[in-house]
Amino acid sequence: MECYYCKGDLKEGKVPYFIKRKGYQLIIENVPAYVCQQCGEHLFRGEEVDLIQDIISELEARIREVEQRTLVLHSPLQPLQPTVTRE
Repeated sequence: MECYYCKGDLKEGKVPYFIKRKGYQLIIENVPAYVCQQCGEHLFRGEEVDLIQDIISELEARIREVEQRTLVLHSPLQPLQPTVTRE
């Protein structure tokens, strides 16, 4: 395979994947990729892209869950309503 940027030779290797978004950073080490032997640019295969997108989706869902719990914990307490019982 040929590098899109410099036309160098791409060989199979492993690289870290890094993303910073929506208040979090994610680093996944040793992701299989094609790495340019000339400029170092890398290209992920479709399978790895799909797995990374699944990880990000799951992480964001869990972050929303934590944020919802945090909102509940920090919401003002509602005053207790007196209850009247009749016998």
